[in-house]
Amino acid sequence: MDMSVFIDAFVVIIILAILTWLLSVVIKDVSIVDSAWSLMFLSATLYVYFNDDFISTYETILLGLIFVWAARLAIYLTWRNWGEDEDKRYQDIREKYSPNFAFKSLFIIFVFQAVLAAIIVIPVIAVFTGKTLKPDVGVLQYIGGAIFLLGFVYESVADMQLSSFKANPDNKNKVMNAGLWKHTRHPNYFGESLVWWGIYLFTLEYTPWWVVISPLLITWLLLKFSGVVMLEETITKRRPDYQAYIDKTNAFIPGLVKE
Repeated sequence: MDMSVFIDAFVVIIILAILTWLLSVVIKDVSIVDSAWSLMFLSATLYVYFNDDFISTYETILLGLIFVWAARLAIYLTWRNWGEDEDKRYQDIREKYSPNFAFKSLFIIFVFQAVLAAIIVIPVIAVFTGKTLKPDVGVLQYIGGAIFLLGFVYESVADMQLSSFKANPDNKNKVMNAGLWKHTRHPNYFGESLVWWGIYLFTLEYTPWWVVISPLLITWLLLKFSGVVMLEETITKRRPDYQAYIDKTNAFIPGLVKE
């Protein structure tokens, strides 16, 4: 991988993060970083794509995968958060790091997420900066593409089901445990993990072995850092029925309901 190009792509991500941070200071809501998250990946991919000397069909398809994933997630999260108060997770962080949170948030939220995005997108950057000529897609790309598609559909359907559930006033403070949410407490996170394992396999033929850090990192983040653990830290206090949901339903990988 050409480190100079990687650094340039990282600068692109940092610029987007800083611009988003400036907007968050104006509107006093750092939740907008969620909408910018997937766009960090897309901006880096677009940069390396248009700076590649020779674009193959394989690379164009890879760009297409990143684009559809990033666009859907950014649009969905912007729509979901529009007109709402700052996300409870970020309210807690704001309280913890006050005073001067506006300045601190640049580093603990926006730059931090930019660094994570730069690490996770490494397989994509490695493909575009590699010296090997990439032919059209082969078996490994079909497998990776299929896993990506499964994850993309899985998280999209999960988001749609949850949005429909929340839109019904009768479901206020109730636990969503139907559809895909019946078999895993976080089907959207499971789908997100599959997306990046699919990208990893799609790029594996033209990347060094150590880029496996990308899907491993996103899976760890979803399971142990910003995903399952953070969301469920206090949820049983706000929704007593959620403990029964935990007892019967897998946290991440879909499975049968436990009796």
